[in-house]
Amino acid sequence: MSIPAENYYRASVGHDRRWPPLEGPAQARVCVIGGGFAGLNTALGLAERGVDDVLLIEAQRIGHGASGRNGGFVFGGFSRGEDALLRELGPQRARALYAGSLEAVELIRSRIHRHGIDCDATEAGIIWANWFRDPDVLRSRQRLLAEHYDTHWQWWPRERLRERVRSQRYYDALFEPQAFHFHPLKYAQGIAALAAERGVRVHEGTAALALERGPSGWRVRTERGEIHAEQVVLACGGYLAGLRREVDAAVMPIATYVMVTEPLGDRLDSALRTRAAVYDSRFAFDYYRPLADTRLLWGGRICVRERSPRQVQRLLYRDLLKVFPQLAGTRVDYAWSGLMSYARHQMPQIGRVDDGLWLAQAFGGHGVAPTTFAGEVLAAAIAHGDERWRELSDYGLVSAMKPAGLLAAQLSYSWAQFKDRWKDMTEGSKR
Repeated sequence: MSIPAENYYRASVGHDRRWPPLEGPAQARVCVIGGGFAGLNTALGLAERGVDDVLLIEAQRIGHGASGRNGGFVFGGFSRGEDALLRELGPQRARALYAGSLEAVELIRSRIHRHGIDCDATEAGIIWANWFRDPDVLRSRQRLLAEHYDTHWQWWPRERLRERVRSQRYYDALFEPQAFHFHPLKYAQGIAALAAERGVRVHEGTAALALERGPSGWRVRTERGEIHAEQVVLACGGYLAGLRREVDAAVMPIATYVMVTEPLGDRLDSALRTRAAVYDSRFAFDYYRPLADTRLLWGGRICVRERSPRQVQRLLYRDLLKVFPQLAGTRVDYAWSGLMSYARHQMPQIGRVDDGLWLAQAFGGHGVAPTTFAGEVLAAAIAHGDERWRELSDYGLVSAMKPAGLLAAQLSYSWAQFKDRWKDMTEGSKR
């Protein structure tokens, strides 16, 4: 196979709007650093609440990082499991946080429809397919979500699942009907345009080189300018800006991998007779979804380093054929990796880190809805003094213990892969 191109989302975005770099000095009430979902949602949320004079800067392009390269799954919850949230926060706080993520899903859906954001939104739900014979992990999660979070996922027996997902690999499944999937880069550009229409000044190609206190707030130095802002929001994700040591030290940049096949036409139905997105019940799970042009997007694996498109293609193509051997010979047109930010506690870090200095990061593994949730929380805090951000105070800036933490994360992932394989073998589930 030839080396695939990088990356499908950028190649298929259509009208690839560009924003000018910042030139010269600027004043702002709020400066948002980072043009991914967290920064964009904060800026838009501020504008919607009547906060004028908001300025957003992005070192690369809007949606350059994980926000414009992810799997495109839009569903509730966080990387931290719902059972862990109950243990750590208690029923009331855990339910409120989870409800916030579900409200974020509905806000994304509402923005798409109200403002006509063309982002290939596919309202077909998301399937959590069981890789293993034992149904208990699905049944227990279904009960927990219903009893503690008033969230009802549908049980799909094996026969129903295999009618829609044409693989002998899976057993039963849970179906989340309110979830959907979309083209994340088109959506990022859509909300950037929406924010700009409401007065937010958006600048690409504008890296923040230094952050320090100014006479009436903060001073952000860029290559060709300087911003004086009353308040600053750090939303840099896995692409650390080096502006505050304790902020960068609290997250691990972790890479994940994605590839996209050639258009499959009618062959897509030989694998998927549903337009739902799918992920499986292993710790080291695959995730995939059908695209509007009959391609199949396939993602999975995490690592402490990015890989070349050829390496990503080789790894993920092998994973694809384990599930859908009928797609052997399919060409891969795009493959890429990208960095996400993870915290040791597996929850977002959202809140105030200094007077007038705010933070939204660590969304790795489950970021589309939580970044929208973060934007709403921070916008309400800055605009109205809302203190809902304190509900996340249990998950603060805990050191990621780099570089040892990166090695530990890789070893933990490898151990989880081994446990997945061991369970697979002991169940006798190889077909």
